[in-house]
Amino acid sequence: MEKIVISESAKAKARDFIDKEKQFQLGFLPTEQSNPITATLEEDFGRSTLAGVQCLQRGDRQIAITMRHVFASPEYRALVDSMVSTLTTPVPCSQFPVPRTPRIIFSGCGATGRLSILLESMWRDFFHRRAAELTPEELKLADRAASIMTGGDFALIRSVEFFEDYAEGGRRQAAALNVGEGDTFVAITEGGETSSVLGTLKYAAEHGARCFLVFNNPADILRKHLDRCREAIDNPKVTVIDLYCGSMSVAGSTRMQATSSEQLLGSCALEAALCRVLPRFAKETADDYTLAFESVLSKLESPAVRKSIADAIDFEKSLYGRRGRVTYFADDCMLDLFTDTTERSPTFMLPPFRSTDERNLAQSWAFVKNPLYRTPECWDALLHRDVRCLEWTAEDYAAEGMPKVKAPPPIGRRFLMKYLIGNEDAQERYSNCESAAIVVRAGKPDAKFEAAARECASKFGQTRLFTVAPVDASPLEIWKHLAVKLTFNTLSTGTMAASGRVAGNWMSWVSISNKKLIDRGIRLIAELGHVSYEEAAIRLFAADEWIKSQDWTGREEPCAVQVALKQLRSGEAK
Repeated sequence: MEKIVISESAKAKARDFIDKEKQFQLGFLPTEQSNPITATLEEDFGRSTLAGVQCLQRGDRQIAITMRHVFASPEYRALVDSMVSTLTTPVPCSQFPVPRTPRIIFSGCGATGRLSILLESMWRDFFHRRAAELTPEELKLADRAASIMTGGDFALIRSVEFFEDYAEGGRRQAAALNVGEGDTFVAITEGGETSSVLGTLKYAAEHGARCFLVFNNPADILRKHLDRCREAIDNPKVTVIDLYCGSMSVAGSTRMQATSSEQLLGSCALEAALCRVLPRFAKETADDYTLAFESVLSKLESPAVRKSIADAIDFEKSLYGRRGRVTYFADDCMLDLFTDTTERSPTFMLPPFRSTDERNLAQSWAFVKNPLYRTPECWDALLHRDVRCLEWTAEDYAAEGMPKVKAPPPIGRRFLMKYLIGNEDAQERYSNCESAAIVVRAGKPDAKFEAAARECASKFGQTRLFTVAPVDASPLEIWKHLAVKLTFNTLSTGTMAASGRVAGNWMSWVSISNKKLIDRGIRLIAELGHVSYEEAAIRLFAADEWIKSQDWTGREEPCAVQVALKQLRSGEAK
């Protein structure tokens, strides 16, 4: 690598970030710190993949300890009561100035944005799967759930990280969904500090919704250090549900225990509300949600399941090491896989999914396709509603105080459809590289799906079946979705750890696509490079400038953190 000159502009950017972005310097948050129970993660994977899997899974046991108290709390009962009230409000309701349909609305960003969409989809899917058992009036309840994903539904499959830094963008999305009186509004943010999500929450509170704020850090720490968090937590119109269950298995990777606990809370509350409104389904739900969750964990920790996950990690690591590519084929767990595969890009600095317009970009290491439908029909089957993408103009971005853009980023509906997630031929996934098709089975075998998957996979170099451990059924299939999430958290993170992209239990390859991730990158350089926060910031911005000056057409763009560390250790930067 050529020598990187530390420019005056890099020094200025570092000083500007340190002085002006203190609200995004988050090293004090437990979710951004190393978890002592997984401190040996890199060492364990060095010993054996199975030992690494066991280490990663330890963190999930923290969730159950916290959630037993949460499920017994008045705040949780208030959440379920509010959902029931929303669902039982007549439509149209004359008490509102303008007739409207009250809804349960989830709002999130990144992993929690995908979770919000998943929760809405789980709700709608119940009415689709069980339609024969429901009356026409009951079927109308399917439309009583909605979700807001920062950046719109496009962000399901391609991270639009910078959106999260702007509260006004969140407010605009809440306004577009007409959030207001009668709604139960659940804002979900992993660490509790995401500006866009707090923006949606503030709008909802101002417009009469019953508001809940769910996060996974100690509330008193958030209140003490971050103005935006203090405002939200102290808002008398907001009920706070703090799910703090310790640091993540991989430091800063809030897609793990933070989002898992939030998925457990949201799905159980939603199912509890459903069973109170339609009591004949109550016999299908768990009597004790914590025990049911612990049962899922026990099944995932069994020797056979651990071995299957370890074998999958070894397979993917070997394939990626030969510059091969994986394509997962899935149906009813496809949204769960999107959450995992999309998050791999910013978390471990991997190439993101690419569209049909982006053949010059490096391919994503993993991709997800549904063998049963073409892409437009696939979205219909996934969401059971129309996609909600942002069709903002450059003027809209300027109005929300977001970065000045010459042209709006390509995140509208027509751009989403250019990511071929359906059964269209995926020649670029199996030509000119080693390739593997992995058919993911979650729940009972489905002969139609597996036959279609085998046909689509026949052109790939290898075909494998990966079965997620079977778990108990429930009306919203909450345990199946959690089993898929926990399994793939372990599989994908374990693959990166086994591939050398983890240092200790820190992500040593991380994107710097938003202010929180810039801070995380700086702290990582400071810790691993043994330099001050200021010096680490200068090195990071210098590395980023160098990367942006190069042509990466057809190649994977390197990680600025890794470039900075390499230069620092070699003494080449000057």
